[in-house]
Amino acid sequence: MILRRRSYSDADRILTVFTPRLGKRVLIAKGARKTTSRKAGHLELFSHANLLVAQARTWDIVTETVTVESFLNLRTNLEGISRAAYICELVDAFTAEDDENETLWELLLLCLRELNALPESAPQHDLLLRWFELHLLFQMGFQPELFACLGCGEDLRPVLNFLHLHAGGVFCPDCGRAQQGAEPITAQTLKVLRHLVRTQWESLRELRLGHSTALAVESVLQRYLVTVLERRLKSADFIFRLRQSYGTNDGAAPNATESSADGQDYPPAPADSSYKAIL
Repeated sequence: MILRRRSYSDADRILTVFTPRLGKRVLIAKGARKTTSRKAGHLELFSHANLLVAQARTWDIVTETVTVESFLNLRTNLEGISRAAYICELVDAFTAEDDENETLWELLLLCLRELNALPESAPQHDLLLRWFELHLLFQMGFQPELFACLGCGEDLRPVLNFLHLHAGGVFCPDCGRAQQGAEPITAQTLKVLRHLVRTQWESLRELRLGHSTALAVESVLQRYLVTVLERRLKSADFIFRLRQSYGTNDGAAPNATESSADGQDYPPAPADSSYKAIL
């Protein structure tokens, strides 16, 4: 899977790919930017491809490529592109080179297939992202504690509990009131988070969340990811820009063809954004 790519030299590309048995790898595709290159069409972002690679001193060299799945449907609109970019950037951010993780590979592939299959305006898109976030956190050992109090260890009851992002989970009312930095989390928000953790995607396709609940769940997970990664993701900021554009420009989508300063194929981040404000 092509997670990320950037231009290199006059005609080459540096690719960050994720594989089922070798984990994340950084490769070079020589001549891939030439108009005559046969490899270029098989090395698009988010593509599932078979690569033949030759070992080299710095980066292994892509010598042959064959597309397995191109996910053309999600490329037809900016919302699909932005969500796919977000999923791939999350995988890139949480993984190290050469660490095998076939379960995460299967999770990534499932979500890209679902994004590709869902209609453009389907309400399940954002729910799929929340499900992916939680299951990615579980796979990488960062899942927040949502079932037992971090303080006393008792099972959390369906009442107003307290979320502590830096502690990595939820405190019961008795323990949470004394925790500096803890914030209230409603029983409904906690219920949805727990349901997403325990349920496979196939059983969630028909789930519909109220607008305020969906935003509350998104806020918790976005801010928790920022806490874990200690940075914001460029693709998450682009999704923010897209929402702002749709809200203020009568649905006109922003230009997504700008290049970031380091040459990556990611859209630029907005000059000023806040997860708490928008979510």
